[in-house]
Amino acid sequence: MSSLAQPLYTVEEYLALEREAEYKSEFVNGQILAMSGASRAHNLIATNVSSELRVQLKGRPCETYSGDMRVQVSDTGMYAYPDVVVVCGEPRFEDTHPETLTNPTVIVEVLSASTEAHDRGAKFAHYRRLLSLQEYVLIAQDRCSVERFVRRGGEWLFSEATALSDTVALTSIDCRLALAEVYDRVAFPPDAGIVAGTGEPR
Repeated sequence: MSSLAQPLYTVEEYLALEREAEYKSEFVNGQILAMSGASRAHNLIATNVSSELRVQLKGRPCETYSGDMRVQVSDTGMYAYPDVVVVCGEPRFEDTHPETLTNPTVIVEVLSASTEAHDRGAKFAHYRRLLSLQEYVLIAQDRCSVERFVRRGGEWLFSEATALSDTVALTSIDCRLALAEVYDRVAFPPDAGIVAGTGEPR
């Protein structure tokens, strides 16, 4: 039995539907992709990161958004809702509605089993087309791992922190994320192989 083809939408149709929708959806290649609900760990991590960055950026010309700020990649036509977004300097929006940011400086995504492959692959390929984007951060929720990709000219350099005693420097916005704060109140599953309180493998 063949499955029915998904209908394709224009950007205008997507934005009109999104402004009236009860739940958020992302948009790519004419398809509207419904976002699933986030776990407790996912929400804790996103809130922890957003709170840490907001405190460190206080009094500086930067803004931090968590979860509800839509980002547009104009070169590819993708619309997405990163878990945390930071923009430094004057924020630019797609139109007169200040709901679709076009010039993020830092994007943070919290990984889950259903989104990890997409966040690492196709989604990052879209995000890399944003000339304003300087750092992309991926945070695991089932283990202690914060991965950072930083733009250096035409390349993206990778680093990873895997212990709760580690700190990740976000150089583009002069902030630091202590993994102990990122994972505050987050309980790793028993099979993660992490020694409680350290983030180190057994």
